[in-house]
Amino acid sequence: MTVSTLDPRTALVVVDLQKGTIGSHPMAHPAENVIGRAAELAAAFRQRGLPVVLVRHAGNPAGRTRYGQGGGDWPPELTELVPGLGAEPGDLRVTKHSWSAFATSGLDATLRALGVTQVVIAGVATSFGVESTARDAYDRGYHVTIAADATTDPTLEGHRNSLDRVFPVLGQTGSTADIISLLPAPEDARPA
Repeated sequence: MTVSTLDPRTALVVVDLQKGTIGSHPMAHPAENVIGRAAELAAAFRQRGLPVVLVRHAGNPAGRTRYGQGGGDWPPELTELVPGLGAEPGDLRVTKHSWSAFATSGLDATLRALGVTQVVIAGVATSFGVESTARDAYDRGYHVTIAADATTDPTLEGHRNSLDRVFPVLGQTGSTADIISLLPAPEDARPA
C-alpha cells in the first residue's frame, strides 16, 4: 500500500549506508541515488525537528552460515558512514551486530523515550538489513513505512521480493517525494 499518513512523531531510520556495504559489491540500483535520497529524507526530517537515526553495521552475530563462521567485528574503516549522507552531530547513531537495527542496540528504548510511534526506513540492503529492521519495528508495534526509492539490494529479485511481498504486510511504501509531502510543515515555517 502506498504511504497514506505519517504520525506526528515519526523517525527516519537509515540502515547501513556505510563504507563496508556501499561499494563492497554491486547493487541493483546506483548507490549514489539511494544515498542522495536518504540524505534528502534526513534533511527534511531534521528541518521538521524529527529524529534521524543513522545505523551502522559493525559485525555479525555468532553462528555458522554458508559464508563461514559469524561473530566477528568489522574494521572501523568499514563502519564509517558514507560522506554523501550528510550526517550531522544531532543525528542519533546506532551501532549494530545483527541484521536488524533493533536486535542488538538500544534503538527501541531511545525511540520510545522520544515518543516515536512510526519509522520510515531507508538504506541497504533491502532484503537484509532494511527488511529485518522493518520486521522488528512491526513486531515492536511501530507503524512502518519504507522509502522504496531510498533502498537497494545486491539483486533486483531480492529488492522486488521485499517491496512486493514482504513490506505490504508490514506497513506502507512510498517514494522519497511521497514521504516528504506527508511530513508536517518545517519548524522554521510554522506560525509562532
